[in-house]
Amino acid sequence: MDVTEGGVRDVCTDAVFERGETYLAENRIREIHRVDTAVTAVVSGSRQYDVRVDLAADGFDPWCDCPYDGPGACKHVVAVLLRCVDEVPPDEGDRLDAALDAANPDALRGFLRDALAIDAALRERFFARFGESSTRSVDELRSAVDRRFEETNPEYYVVFEPIDFTEWFDLATEYRERGRDASAAAVYRALVESLDDNMDRVDGAYDHFSQAFARALDGYVDCAAAADRETERATDAVAFLEERAESGTPYLADQFERAATELQEELAEESDG
Repeated sequence: MDVTEGGVRDVCTDAVFERGETYLAENRIREIHRVDTAVTAVVSGSRQYDVRVDLAADGFDPWCDCPYDGPGACKHVVAVLLRCVDEVPPDEGDRLDAALDAANPDALRGFLRDALAIDAALRERFFARFGESSTRSVDELRSAVDRRFEETNPEYYVVFEPIDFTEWFDLATEYRERGRDASAAAVYRALVESLDDNMDRVDGAYDHFSQAFARALDGYVDCAAAADRETERATDAVAFLEERAESGTPYLADQFERAATELQEELAEESDG
């Protein structure tokens, strides 16, 4: 888990590294916390930016909600990593474990239930981990993603900064890890639809949105093939991709066509096998 200057240089450009050094020297890191190997921080720039890194992951698995869409990590991430080079934040994991161990089970259950009652995203992940299937339809999931576009820059139609889609990708991962491919496919499809329909609003961070779209589309193909190979929904999934290739964002048409072909081939291979 050792963080070295060389390791930080490997995940960013030289120019960004220098900006990160400046941000650290200017004391722009307002908060920094660590639980196990996960570090979260708030870094001050033109506004307050949330940063997450995993000190044990290859390349630190960095995330920041700033508009940077250049190569490698942004200056906010670099500042946080350089702070960890100087001094890794104390681990709050033991404190968290101790509090959980000491908590009264009924009180803990009540606390969790109250939190789940008011946080729909957390509640959906809870159902994904401990329930049977998704509690929300594609349309409901899609509406939640659409709201993120609307809330990101409410004064204007255009979206200038990246949007964090982590909660939906994490939700899909929860379903996939438990073999609930149909539920995961619904999450990926909601992301694909929303990104496709809102792509004309994007006027910055193009790489961020393009990468999110490609990731969601690939996930949809994988999960649709795994979940629907023996049902009529397989045909519906292919038809959805082909229809989007015709009616969706023009420069995404090739990706939809590729996905439709890939899904058809996967379904054919399963049928032949």
